[in-house]
Amino acid sequence: MLKKSVSVRLEKVTKTFVDPHSKKDVHAVREADFTIEPGELVTLLGPSGCGKTTTLRMVAGFELPTSGKIFIGDEDITFLPPNRRDKAMVFQSYGLFPHMSVFENVAYGLKLRKVEAAEISRRVNETLALVGLAELGNRPPGRLSGGQQQRVALARALIVEPSVLLLDEPLSNLDALLREQMRVEIRRIQKSLGITALYVTHDRTEAMSLSDRVIVMNAGAVVQIGSPHEIYQDPVDAFVAGFIGKVTFFPGTVVEVDRGCTVSLKGRTMTVPRFAEGLKPDQACSVMCRPESLRLEEPGSGFLDGRVVTNVYLGHSVESYVDTPEGEILVQVDNPMARRVFAEGEAVSVSFVPEYTKIFPEEGSDR
Repeated sequence: MLKKSVSVRLEKVTKTFVDPHSKKDVHAVREADFTIEPGELVTLLGPSGCGKTTTLRMVAGFELPTSGKIFIGDEDITFLPPNRRDKAMVFQSYGLFPHMSVFENVAYGLKLRKVEAAEISRRVNETLALVGLAELGNRPPGRLSGGQQQRVALARALIVEPSVLLLDEPLSNLDALLREQMRVEIRRIQKSLGITALYVTHDRTEAMSLSDRVIVMNAGAVVQIGSPHEIYQDPVDAFVAGFIGKVTFFPGTVVEVDRGCTVSLKGRTMTVPRFAEGLKPDQACSVMCRPESLRLEEPGSGFLDGRVVTNVYLGHSVESYVDTPEGEILVQVDNPMARRVFAEGEAVSVSFVPEYTKIFPEEGSDR
């Protein structure tokens, strides 16, 4: 259905606005520099105001960069108008025409391109089948569910056979179950077509489940680029660690840095294989622990004693919230049928799995 997959490349792209009150320059995006490989789905992830949507809009042509260049394939599209860029966009709002049927909504882009009626019919039916709406072509959008309307919007974008698909938080208006279903559908369709896609979201679950790679942004800058596994297991700093998933930081002191980083924590030491660059002996540090990197044991046997306050049963795991002198800590107990789950009110001790943790310099300490 689609043309050969192409890459998308941003070279030191910056977008600066002038604040209307202070009259000072505000950097919405700072030297974004990355490449989306042909056929990849890459997600821009970050908090509100981090620059992810502005970056997407610059690729789409709705915003022009202050400096830098944008390429689709080998073509420099930096200052091309939106209608001359070989891309299609799916927005947060469905933007469907209520007076047109599903078929007519999907066919709209082809009619504007003066495609013959027989070819329009063939391609619309083919695209509706691709998104699972083959039987709903005659139905008005108002009689569709939210998930079905989003599929119509996706079909309308895909039918013009773009080289690049841009998606701006397309699932944010759906309920939790529909979001989960549509994540699977978007991933399936994107991979079946081999289309290059750039996706924007602030939802880490969406980013982790959809993406080949994730670009984490903060304050207009690209902070880290990597696979979902890399971003989750080996974040570059405490911001990424905290934004991408649940995490607890424990204060410690660096003892030695060699192939691993040995830290002193609550009077005990442990050696961790993953650590930030530049750590030095006697430096204050933070030990990053995901809930699944912590273990509950008998009192006195771990690094930190506490008491189970609440157990949340999730079927495949149990989340135990433990009250400790360091505050409340979340510990994930996987496969609870095969492992002991300490009851609410029981005294416990918290220990670590060094391979699943990472050491960062304490905020404000010298590197």
